[in-house]
Amino acid sequence: MSEMSGPHGRSKDKPWPDIPLDSWEDTYATLHRWCQVIGKVRLKLSPMVNHWWQVPFYVTSRGLTTTPMFCGTQTSQADFDFISHELQISTISGDRRTVALRPRPVADFHAETMAAFKSLGIDAGIWTTPVEIIDRTPFEKDYAHAAYDPECANRFWRALVQADRVFKRFRSSFAGKASPVHFFWGSFDLAVTRFSGRRAPEHPGAPNVARFVAIEAYSHEVSSCGFWPGAGLGMPAFYSYSYAEPEGYRDYPVRPEEAHYNREFGEFILPYDAVRRAADPDGTLLSFLQTTYEAAAETGKWDRAGLERADQLQR
Repeated sequence: MSEMSGPHGRSKDKPWPDIPLDSWEDTYATLHRWCQVIGKVRLKLSPMVNHWWQVPFYVTSRGLTTTPMFCGTQTSQADFDFISHELQISTISGDRRTVALRPRPVADFHAETMAAFKSLGIDAGIWTTPVEIIDRTPFEKDYAHAAYDPECANRFWRALVQADRVFKRFRSSFAGKASPVHFFWGSFDLAVTRFSGRRAPEHPGAPNVARFVAIEAYSHEVSSCGFWPGAGLGMPAFYSYSYAEPEGYRDYPVRPEEAHYNREFGEFILPYDAVRRAADPDGTLLSFLQTTYEAAAETGKWDRAGLERADQLQR
């Protein structure tokens, strides 16, 4: 009996769950938009931080969190719980609202969520057009996306938990400027980014996102890696890229052997299943993160001696 066809909860025995894209693509599309609803609230209620670091979510032991958000002197937090399958909105006053995560249109989720914030005295009015996706139907008009498979959502979150754990280990070996390990609700991926310390050329922009957003995000040279479910690629995968991409970067030898440079995306790609099925998943993923970073650092002539810790990860 396969993991995907087993009884509910069977896959919880596996640290790296099977999450084939075709098994939950509709849930993925709906959940992506629900996350954007809350992400836009976070954007509105959080002071600006360089590279938009005030807007991502963070992985928790039950799902994803905004961390505290501010409306005047009121502080609130929103948490996606993929065990009890509800959105939890709480305040420092002790008030709490929940919104069920179940099959329902984006428009209904948006309406109930906005009503929940309003009932807590929080002005959560947002620009309702989704970003970084092709179908930009405003949330309040979106009745097409209405799927939610709780088991698939739980599997995806548990994959994030494992990726988050390994990314944090990888991040620990860098002494230079580095982002937190965080989940971007626009592109729907978990990411961690290292910086060379040098300014980058002005970014040309990205599809379905305002150009000023990309310019701020990529104001400095980076080597960035992450994990995303694979929309457009057809499979969940780990990725790594450099901006601005140095000459020779795409031809740099990286590990493991399943990794390759995807010229369409301009990134190194490692299929999630190559990690999940490996005898040593952590070691396999760490080798990808480290060697793709080295590709950026070596071809981009980073000051590695000044940026890396003495107790750097063993490769």
